[in-house]
Amino acid sequence: MYKILSQLDSFVWGPPLLVLLVGTGIYLSVRLGLLQILKLPKAIKLIFKADNKGQGDISSFAALATALAATVGTGNIVGVATAIKLGGPGALFWMWVAAFFGMATKYAEGVLAIKYRTKDANGEIAGGPMYYILNGMGKRWRPLAVAFSIFGVMVALFGSGTFTQVNSITESLNNAVGLSPKVISPILAIIVAIIIFGGIQSISKVSEKIVPFMATIYILAALIILAFNWKFIIPSILLIIKSAFSGQAATGGFLGATTMVAIQAGIARGVFSNESGLGSAPIAAAAAKTEEPVEQGLVSMTGTFIDTIIICSLTGLTIIVTGSWSSNLNGATLTQSAFATVFGQFGTYALTVSLILFAFTTILGWGYYGERCFEFLFGTPAITIYRLIFVAMVALGGFLKLEVIWVIADIVNGLMAIPNLVALLALSPVIIKETRRYFSK
Repeated sequence: MYKILSQLDSFVWGPPLLVLLVGTGIYLSVRLGLLQILKLPKAIKLIFKADNKGQGDISSFAALATALAATVGTGNIVGVATAIKLGGPGALFWMWVAAFFGMATKYAEGVLAIKYRTKDANGEIAGGPMYYILNGMGKRWRPLAVAFSIFGVMVALFGSGTFTQVNSITESLNNAVGLSPKVISPILAIIVAIIIFGGIQSISKVSEKIVPFMATIYILAALIILAFNWKFIIPSILLIIKSAFSGQAATGGFLGATTMVAIQAGIARGVFSNESGLGSAPIAAAAAKTEEPVEQGLVSMTGTFIDTIIICSLTGLTIIVTGSWSSNLNGATLTQSAFATVFGQFGTYALTVSLILFAFTTILGWGYYGERCFEFLFGTPAITIYRLIFVAMVALGGFLKLEVIWVIADIVNGLMAIPNLVALLALSPVIIKETRRYFSK
């Protein structure tokens, strides 16, 4: 079964989906006049100076923090290391390419999230791909919206939202201080329950505090490592660019990777990290207090910039400048070895804390995403049932180490993107029209 699912996973995340993901980003980038470059200064300014007027449950910054809570996760530490190990330093270049065009995709998602959002029976904002498919493309496209919601619930309950993150937390604490996963996961489930039963208000308040703190600490630590290895920064960047087209893989256990492997590893892990095109972030963006779709689109766009262009780049560069990439290590231990070159044992502990915070906030963000998808499928009364199931899955996370579940999570993660990308392409005239209207003012 594992072998069959692995083959399906390779197919789902194969060239067709990667071409669709990057192709949609390229198309939107061209049609929007490379908005991700020209309007990035305005987008960054809006993070701190958005009006926060109009209907919505939380501020624009809180919506971004919630989206970042879900995206800045183990992918930034483990995913980058895995990509470099599989595709060599060149994988980081393709991660940048995916992120650059992904910024246009994330912008488009934010615009549509605000334009087509609605309210549920509790009076809370409901939005995201399922709503812009239904309200933007029409009722006959409901099966596409339902498909997205089913995949979203599966990712939240069986993948990015629970098991993969809980495993990262329990293994980190077990390795660092010897705490048993069977003790950690029930405690984690109680903390998660207290927060998610408070709804988006509670989740966003926690995200607003933890996300900036954890990102700042991690960025500073990575910059210190780069400062100690400043002589190797330029050669490392040249190596990344050269390897992107020559297919130089990590030496540990590899005879050599093709350029295609570098492209596939970089784009797939980049998208897994920043979630541009998957359709998750617009669920949080829809809750922002704004009347202007374009402004929220710009704020959403900065999520990909922060997640990949800044955080993933720093992880990748620390692994390459320290020479750790050519060791026999992989995953979190590869990134830990890079940190340990400067900080010693303290670096291992610092990275463990970062990994725990990154994973914990991802659980919260995906808890909300899954809830909105579940509510779309089964109605507002079902929200409590979903929250109870979600907390139970978090509690189980420390007891399960089923590789099959991880592969299933990866498959449904990829399948989520297809309905969303179809909607983005179908509604691209609306996105372009809204953008022109806003900037003409």
